Amino acid sequence: QVQLVESGGGLVQPGGSLRLSCAASESISTIYTMAWHRQAPGKQRELVARFTSSGTTEYADSVKGRFTISRDNAKNTVSLQMNNLKTEDAAVYYCSAVVRYTYKVYWGQGTQVTVSS
Repeated sequence: QVQLVESGGGLVQPGGSLRLSCAASESISTIYTMAWHRQAPGKQRELVARFTSSGTTEYADSVKGRFTISRDNAKNTVSLQMNNLKTEDAAVYYCSAVVRYTYKVYWGQGTQVTVSS
């Protein structure tokens, strides 16, 4: 059982930056893939950025060039650096993980990102 805890959300002006972190209860070396998602009120949850099973990164077109996903194996964390934030980026951001071998999917509780107009 993997527990994920997101942090780093908050209020930021358009054009500002935030760094989200996702702390895993287990070594991320035991995790097949990890990703960041977001869900705005009244909208479906969407994939924002992810590590593929090969270790490469992929981004939604809407955030490509502005967001960067990274990981720190020693700290069992995955981060999302968000630069040049837009009002459209406001949402609850969730971390997800797929565990190796079993392919079970786990989700964090989410962290709120608010971008003022």
